[in-house]
Amino acid sequence: MAAASALVLAACGGGSDSDGGSDDSSAAAPAAKGDGTLTIGSLLPQTGSLAFLGPPEFAGVDLAINDINAAGGVLGKDVVGVKADSGDTDSGIAPAETDKLLKAKSDVIVGAASSGVSLTVIDKIMSAGTIQYSPANTSTSFDEGDYSKPDLYFRTAPSDILQGAVLANLLIEDGRQNVAILARQDAYGETLAKEISKNLEAAGSTVAANVLYSEKTGPGDSQITEIADAKADAVVLVAFEETTTIVPKLIQAGAGPQDVPTYFVDGNTANYGEGDAASLPDGTLEGTKGTIPGAEATSDFKDRLATVNPDLKDYSYSAESYDAVITSALAAIVADSDSGEAIAKELPGVTEGGEKCTTFEECAALLKDDPKTDIDYDGVSGPIELGETGSPTAASIGIYEYDAKNKISPVKYIAGNI
Repeated sequence: MAAASALVLAACGGGSDSDGGSDDSSAAAPAAKGDGTLTIGSLLPQTGSLAFLGPPEFAGVDLAINDINAAGGVLGKDVVGVKADSGDTDSGIAPAETDKLLKAKSDVIVGAASSGVSLTVIDKIMSAGTIQYSPANTSTSFDEGDYSKPDLYFRTAPSDILQGAVLANLLIEDGRQNVAILARQDAYGETLAKEISKNLEAAGSTVAANVLYSEKTGPGDSQITEIADAKADAVVLVAFEETTTIVPKLIQAGAGPQDVPTYFVDGNTANYGEGDAASLPDGTLEGTKGTIPGAEATSDFKDRLATVNPDLKDYSYSAESYDAVITSALAAIVADSDSGEAIAKELPGVTEGGEKCTTFEECAALLKDDPKTDIDYDGVSGPIELGETGSPTAASIGIYEYDAKNKISPVKYIAGNI
């Protein structure tokens, strides 16, 4: 594994992975009150275009709850977990599933994975006095406008400002000077395509084409032709599950991964080998590279995840899910309350500027010895360092490459400040 290099960005923001608007239907929901039991709701994808992210994210939450309870729980009681399916923006099930989690008295809701789905429930969740804590949202929307001030929204995934810079830097390192981008026309695709383009052009590379397609129907023939006609020396595909239908179209047009060096992003850097939920013929993606926010899942962490899901093969955002639960539990201890509003006030403080600790047990012991101890939890996903808008100000991005079986493996990790 190559050593991680440092990338420091001057801007601050947040990321995306699907389009959607805020839901105001329950603005008058009553504020949640702490009942002495920390309840963690999981609003994560069991179905939909990001369903491949569900198993590692659920596993991260489950493992964290097990670890917390094995170390004595929170406020003298075991942490309780409840699960719901976030689906995607097309299914529109997230608001109803959120209602189930709120009815179950969730103090913290981990999810959604999709930024667009999160935007459909963020107001519902926060108006209930509950924390929304996403392990995978990357949209800049969460650090802008109404959400730019401290509130009940947090995330452990870095903004697409960082991923856009890292991917652009990877393209430049690989000598790509004339890049074509094909992206979903939603909050995720548009933002990430913009960030990649901006960084490429700032470094002197040309963006030969920047083509957006409907996330509902996928790219049409004219859009595929536009990418092929750009005669680029690299193609960046900002997509989700539809990757398995787009790649064959690009191949037919002479612009497939074996014709033009191709790069993926976190929305589609998944395994596509035989036996995976979505697959492509062997060799289709060999040499293709992709980026996924998050630190490397260590062998120890993978082994521990296997205790809650022995069939787990993908580890994307598992660490971020784990750390969302751990930091919530530590903040509850500091606040001496399981109320979402009380936890939210303490969350940034337990992630930065204090005595370092790296496990719930270790951090909780410091707080037991002296409740006034200022702890700084550095977790399995990295340093976290939550800023005032609830987004991490330091994070890692992994660079992955496909083999002849369309399986990904990490090449290196890059640490960055946002």
